[in-house]
Amino acid sequence: MPEARTSQTSKPQTRDLTQGPIASTLLVFALPILAGNVLQSLNGSVNAVWVGGHLGEAALTATANANNVMFALIGAMFGVSMATNILIAQSMGARNIGQAKRVLGSSATFFGLISLVLALLGWPLSHTLMRWMGTPEASLPLAEAYLKVIFLAIPLLFMFTFVTAALRGSGDTRTPFWFLLIVVVLDIALNPLLIFGWGPVPAMGIQGSAMATLIANAMSLVALLLWLHKRRHPLWIGPRQLGLFKPDWTIVRTLIVKGLPMGVQLMMISMAMIAMISMVNAFGVLTSSAYSAALQLWTYVQMPAMAIGAACSSMAAQNVGAGLWKRVDATARAGMLINVVLTGGLIVLIVLLDRHVLGWFLPTGSASLEVARHLNHIAIGSFLFFGVTFVLSGVVRSTGAVIAPMLILGIAMWGIRVPAAKWLQPVLGVNAIWWSFPISSAVSVIMILAYYQWGNWRKAHMLPTSSGPASAATPPDEDAQSATPVDSDALLEQSPACDRVAIPAEVAGLPPGPVANQAKTVDS
Repeated sequence: MPEARTSQTSKPQTRDLTQGPIASTLLVFALPILAGNVLQSLNGSVNAVWVGGHLGEAALTATANANNVMFALIGAMFGVSMATNILIAQSMGARNIGQAKRVLGSSATFFGLISLVLALLGWPLSHTLMRWMGTPEASLPLAEAYLKVIFLAIPLLFMFTFVTAALRGSGDTRTPFWFLLIVVVLDIALNPLLIFGWGPVPAMGIQGSAMATLIANAMSLVALLLWLHKRRHPLWIGPRQLGLFKPDWTIVRTLIVKGLPMGVQLMMISMAMIAMISMVNAFGVLTSSAYSAALQLWTYVQMPAMAIGAACSSMAAQNVGAGLWKRVDATARAGMLINVVLTGGLIVLIVLLDRHVLGWFLPTGSASLEVARHLNHIAIGSFLFFGVTFVLSGVVRSTGAVIAPMLILGIAMWGIRVPAAKWLQPVLGVNAIWWSFPISSAVSVIMILAYYQWGNWRKAHMLPTSSGPASAATPPDEDAQSATPVDSDALLEQSPACDRVAIPAEVAGLPPGPVANQAKTVDS
């Protein structure tokens, strides 16, 4: 839906990703996502400095263990938020604001109830969870105190994640970035204040760090909602539309059925990383510290691909909703090209400066530096393959085809990477672990390319349909522009039933082209 159609008086708030240049729009759309990922990583590093540097190693260990629980919960809900993103993007691409608001209302109720249940169950179980994870005795009381506050913050964290995912589906990545910036700035500023206290503010110790997260997310979420209301955002549900918060069970089922496979992918990645770290630890402190230093770098190397993949999913979903399959393929091509340029350039830069950048994470003169350089030279190139896989998976998922990307990732991680790292050790020694990265990443690229060209992902859909596939009519003029203001209430009343919306279909006479000419990415 064109930005100009949000209101006669307000500035553009959404972006029509079904029109205009693809590559430049995708890049502009992805940059705020990338910046947001960097912000969150930096925020975690700064908080770790305050806790570890001033409260001690036991406190740092406590936050690390408690944060594992928080990240697992957020990861489990990640897939559901992505399903919301895709549903809203398809509805916006189909010019159906009413459907988008119906998805938003049902999803908000679902997210809100789940987050409250997790908070109510998790708070009294904090001690049990930390003991179950094997938290050291010295850190256990600190971890429990920290995690109890984090559980109180879970509803705020979930709802902020949900709202920003919905905005990205509507074509807006800038607004989520600015309000994420508020979260990070507040969190960094409040950490020392609440940890150590000042004036009337009492010193809360490690709980102060968790409370900073809670307050920062609460203030930013409230500010974001007020901003959406004041700007009369097209997705804002007003007093006359409160009935939209009543769950539509067709939408809720879709969120679960389509969202869980996407959440499972994050869980598989996390478990595979634990398996890899366990194997690395067997080779001693020198190797494990070298691997830890490389992991710090790799966190940033994979960020461009993750941002482009997320952008591709939103952009492709809008074009799926509009039935513009040529733009879906063009989005994929642009996404792969941008990934190669950004991720490839970052890899080359790090390899050229590896002695310096790896030294940031290791003590001066550490013998681990050369080990880190060696393993980095072998493994870092795999993130170029990872980027292509992430981009194409994002485009495939934009139609609702979520099982194949999950299976491909599962095969790559647990059928190739972990077994290769273990079984090749008698031949390659510790190098088997490093070589398992490019081997598994190359296999995953081959699989996703094959599925992209010959799979039936174009016939997938998010919501069940009772009316059959969409018509194979000629796509609408992609250059058509419209600046007519939209009456959201009127559109809502006129919108068709949800089982008849955003159902992609093959365009007759246009079979998939060669893999080299297709790619998935998101338009902004």
